[in-house]
Amino acid sequence: MHKPIGILLLLWPMYWALWIASNGKPDILVFIVFTLGVVMMRSAGCVINDYADRKVDPHVARTKDRPIATGQVKPVEALQLFAALIVLSFLLVLLMNPLTVWLSFGGVFLAALYPFMKRHTHLPQVFLGAAFGWAVPMVYAAQTNTVPALAWLLFVTTVVWAVIYDTMYAMVDRDDDLKIGVKSTAILFGELDKVMIGFFQILFFIALMLIGQKAELGVVYFAGVFIAFLFALYHQFLIKDRLPAKCMAAFLNNNWLGLSVFVGVALDYAVKSLIS
Repeated sequence: MHKPIGILLLLWPMYWALWIASNGKPDILVFIVFTLGVVMMRSAGCVINDYADRKVDPHVARTKDRPIATGQVKPVEALQLFAALIVLSFLLVLLMNPLTVWLSFGGVFLAALYPFMKRHTHLPQVFLGAAFGWAVPMVYAAQTNTVPALAWLLFVTTVVWAVIYDTMYAMVDRDDDLKIGVKSTAILFGELDKVMIGFFQILFFIALMLIGQKAELGVVYFAGVFIAFLFALYHQFLIKDRLPAKCMAAFLNNNWLGLSVFVGVALDYAVKSLIS
């Protein structure tokens, strides 16, 4: 909770989807349930990630002080906390319709699967994106009792965005990860890391433009997307020398990119409501 960036990066796409699904007028219960659910599921994800990395974290400079790595928390205690957070999240989702409840099982599966992917594939960032993005079809189901094509476009967009910012994050640990055998897109892309991030950024903004078109959003939304684009350019500037501190700064700054898109969505609907 003292490092809320993961929660924020999960919240913004969920809010994009909720506002679009509700035409700018989200159901208050859905808003509360999913906001709390995001906080608890992200927390659960942190716990299971630290459990999965309990033998790796002591050897990585950035993670050596994590609770399990230092012995402050036992692995079994972590599993108990993970289970408690999952149960609390499930109790929340029971307040929603049956379609949302069924979709929630996919969210739990992805949250539990992601931390172990870095052992077996160079694409753990894709699995992270799927875990982070699963709130999108779920919130669409909760608000409309359907999961249309637009919801899945939002989901894929969220996955692409996660690949972008989590590759920046992985660039921070690349040297340590190479030593201990942990895989990532930063290692997979190698010297092409900045080019590949740029490629995914282009895909991301094309997707945002398509979303705006299909959701019939107006100039206010596209202004928000343009501001987000300026942040993306800034991120490329930050990572240009691959300095770990600057790569971490780029990762953290993605919060403002996500916020810019959300403000664009929310204000666009607010302006339309005032005009009508």
